[in-house]
Amino acid sequence: MKKTEPLLATLAGAMLILGATVIANAAEPVSIDPSHLKAFKPLPESSIPGDRKIEDAQVSLGRILFYDTRFSKSQTISCNSCHNLSTYGVDNQPTSTGFQGQKGGRNSPTVYNAAGHFLQFWDGRAKDVEEQAKGPVLNPVEMAMASDKEVLAIINSMPEYVTAFQRAFPGEPNPVTYDNFGIAIGAFERKLLTPSRWDKFLAGDQKALTNAEKAGFNAYYAAGCASCHAGAYLGGNLFQKVGAKKTWPNTSDSGRREVTKNAADDMMFKVPSLRNIAKTGPYFHDGKTVKLSEAIEKMGEYQLGQSLTPQQVASIEVFLNSLTGQVPVALIKKPKMPKSTASTPKPSNAN
Repeated sequence: MKKTEPLLATLAGAMLILGATVIANAAEPVSIDPSHLKAFKPLPESSIPGDRKIEDAQVSLGRILFYDTRFSKSQTISCNSCHNLSTYGVDNQPTSTGFQGQKGGRNSPTVYNAAGHFLQFWDGRAKDVEEQAKGPVLNPVEMAMASDKEVLAIINSMPEYVTAFQRAFPGEPNPVTYDNFGIAIGAFERKLLTPSRWDKFLAGDQKALTNAEKAGFNAYYAAGCASCHAGAYLGGNLFQKVGAKKTWPNTSDSGRREVTKNAADDMMFKVPSLRNIAKTGPYFHDGKTVKLSEAIEKMGEYQLGQSLTPQQVASIEVFLNSLTGQVPVALIKKPKMPKSTASTPKPSNAN
């Protein structure tokens, strides 16, 4: 009899799973009130402003610059080091490691879909991705280049790079500039879009989401999450005080106040996009929250002033998983780098 017990247990388990599947399939379809979807939009096909034209040569150059570690003082760090395109644009660290092992003060957000945000960085200090791209290179904690002149010296030391800049910015008497450096990286980042099943659903495909995901959206909307996380990017379009209903546990970072010097901006941060949120932890500006479920709980408690039940949290998390999109595999393939020459500056680990 003992020998049959494992078999019986296995059969019983299989019957339970089969029964659960039948029940799930037999369940009534979950509906979403169409009025609740008015605050959302599908991901646009392009994040290029209407008054801009981006040449393919700029995108190609930007992709090379994004991956090139020679634009860091130690020549070991690139944009991709902290915004790894193969892991949804993040390094999955609380804060990223920079020059000489230094740690940044804030979590590195994903670059995917970021070009569509209304401002860049957690504190909104850059107006667009073109401006943002120039910041980390000269930051002493991050890539630690001493000046833009050092960056241009590296570019000008390699004929392949000079030619690439000439192609990307035709007609300019001196295309190798630091502004063009940022413009090229920005052109590449504007192509980093990740459409998901959520977009198909918004476009009218009711089968794009499961019943559980639709129920998760209903829980998300009922909890009030859409008050900040709406629009095409489910965030990325406004500032919000962290700890709106209850003081945030970590108040060491004053957020946007550091930029504006205005007391009203204390603890104000850009609301992050929830696209690919299941893949881009740890969470929040300080990167101290590891699990998505914990992040949802915190948002309920500190931002919405309510204690979400475990069932609510789990249901919302199911919906958020539907926001995981498809990365542009061909676009993010690591490119061939221009060859260094005898005049290319060497790396340095000195202060």
